[in-house]
Amino acid sequence: MPKLSANPRFLPNLAAASILFFVAAVSGAAPAALAQNSTPSQPSDAGQSDTEKSDQTLKVNVNVVGVFFNVKDKHGALIPNQTKDDFQVFEDSKPQTIKYFTAESNLPLTLGILIDTSGSQIRVLDMEKEVGGAFLRQILTDKDEAFVIDFDVESELIQDYTRDVHRLQSALNKVKINSGVSSGAGGIPGLGQGPVPVHNAPGTVLYDAVYLSAHDMLAKEVGRKAMVLLTDGEDEGSKLKIKDAIEAAQRADAIVYVLLCADRGFYGPMNMGYSGESEMRKLTEATGGRVINVGNKFDKLKEAFDQIAAELRSQYNLGYTSTNTVLDGGYRKLEIKSKQGYKIQTRAGYYATKRDQQQ
Repeated sequence: MPKLSANPRFLPNLAAASILFFVAAVSGAAPAALAQNSTPSQPSDAGQSDTEKSDQTLKVNVNVVGVFFNVKDKHGALIPNQTKDDFQVFEDSKPQTIKYFTAESNLPLTLGILIDTSGSQIRVLDMEKEVGGAFLRQILTDKDEAFVIDFDVESELIQDYTRDVHRLQSALNKVKINSGVSSGAGGIPGLGQGPVPVHNAPGTVLYDAVYLSAHDMLAKEVGRKAMVLLTDGEDEGSKLKIKDAIEAAQRADAIVYVLLCADRGFYGPMNMGYSGESEMRKLTEATGGRVINVGNKFDKLKEAFDQIAAELRSQYNLGYTSTNTVLDGGYRKLEIKSKQGYKIQTRAGYYATKRDQQQ
């Protein structure tokens, strides 16, 4: 069963990794600048102990927008050693003041692997299993966790959160092609009970799978979160639309990468009927990831996973207190600009929702 609360492994990094969050002990977790616009408790009687005074002065209530991002040159190479002064941040075109800035490579990572097991993947699935397992062995540390979902005519949680790479590899090894009619509910808890009902018809419920991965799994976590989709990008049969999948991923603050593993021969001459790439680009550009075309080539898939690993371990993290203090649930556009003209890869925006309303 998916976890229903934030994992304790993230709590020391909470101040530096949530979209909108409550900071309860900023000492050592984030710079003192985070306390701006907050109201610390007033000093009390002189007879009060130093410990009691310290506990009071450390309590602040700050809504901070945290953003993870990569910096690249015109050739796509990652740029290290950037500082806070190298960037400008804008929300809905209005400049914001950066409160904290760090180069993050060791924050815990929560990762979802979503693997397409529909009929179109029959010639590439074995390759995805092998290289996907190697990627997990490469990227996961003892602080990280991952889960595996497969999707075809329905979505199924094959492996819940674990740090055990062997269990993750075993889960990948178990998936198999299913292009026919589903025979049961199964899958991620909530499937058939929430907004995505079970449906027994051939297809590829890609958008439903992204929604469920974001809403049911990643939204309950804090820190760095990412999804990697192994798919040809074609959706057929989802009850939800691409916009619903994008919104769920944005609300979960999850970066989405799509590895287009498409045997284009499956679609016949001139790739007639293939249209998955454009929708996948919408998904990745909105969330700060990207689409990487690998076709059915083993070496290209391995290279793509290597690129994702490098990006996830070379992120910068900044935070600011929005000048728009109204938490009305509305969507805010984000833009980070490099003063040196480098390309910024980050999410397109966020939803200004109180944290206790983000479930």
